Amino acid sequence: MVNVGILGATGMVGQRFIELLDQHPNFNITALTASQRSAGKRYEDATTWYLDNKMPESVRDIVVVDTDPSQVDDLDIVFSALPSDTAAKVEPEFARSHIVASNASAMRMEDDVPLVIPEVNPEYLDLIEVQQKNRGWDGFIVTNPNCSTIALTLTLKPLYDRFDIKRVYVSTMQAVSGAGYNGVPSMAIVDNLVPFIGEEEEKIETETLHLLGDLEDGVVTPASFGVSASCHRVAVVDGHTEAVFIEMEDPADVEEIESTMADFTGLPQKLDLYSAPKNPVVVRSEENRPQPRMDRNESGGMSVVVGRVRQDVAFNNSFRYVLVGHNTIRGAAGASILNAELINEIL
Repeated sequence: MVNVGILGATGMVGQRFIELLDQHPNFNITALTASQRSAGKRYEDATTWYLDNKMPESVRDIVVVDTDPSQVDDLDIVFSALPSDTAAKVEPEFARSHIVASNASAMRMEDDVPLVIPEVNPEYLDLIEVQQKNRGWDGFIVTNPNCSTIALTLTLKPLYDRFDIKRVYVSTMQAVSGAGYNGVPSMAIVDNLVPFIGEEEEKIETETLHLLGDLEDGVVTPASFGVSASCHRVAVVDGHTEAVFIEMEDPADVEEIESTMADFTGLPQKLDLYSAPKNPVVVRSEENRPQPRMDRNESGGMSVVVGRVRQDVAFNNSFRYVLVGHNTIRGAAGASILNAELINEIL
């Protein structure tokens, strides 16, 4: 068993880490960290549990410690659910001696930090050697992308490999859990839609192209097609919905688009990793699917569900579809865990 810790364990993403790691066949939670006001308390006493499933018995009596490398012993991997500003300071300290699988955005676009979706760009893990050489660390940091980016890019990867993509337009309808439990006041979201999420559009537009780029001699050259995003917060608890419009260079038909996404698999499926879904993208034929309440938990929340694939009549060689992805599982904690499983398997 690999001993693991969770940084920022009391928040919503930290709780998802605990839920997903409980009973994991390879990873054993031995340390939980949080802010100083929670340090020294039993996890059960330090945490307001937000998830539907009960807090696992295995973590209730773990004593929470301050988020400092000196406070944890005998850890192989730490999962980071820290806020970005805290992660920027703390994650490099842990990476001096630990593997850090981070969900935070602080280090994502650093030149020598792998930003990875295992089915999309596992080769970016080669940047680990560059990172360790540059920074003199014994450990390293690997990051997963923004939650909306992950869902979008999993659907684009098979299409990008088969067709020449010219432009992508995406409009997101994002669940409130993406902002944290206290992130969106109820009076701001009930009977309402908020048409702005700070830095979200920029993350989608840059991270997507980075993930679909080419790594050569330790340098990532981003993909060159255009990406335009518009992001909105909606009154859904979990599950981001995205309306995607793709303009391609050459003709294709709807059946080709659907089969290309439905048949897509990657290295995690080949290696049969524990958290890897059999089908990263599930394509549905019903005219009213996907829906977040009905489709966010597909494959334990690790698959993206696509529907309403159809030609777009406004542009030549264009298609549109709707996707739903679970933002705190595949888009956050589950993504970091799958990264760690891949690292544990191949390094």
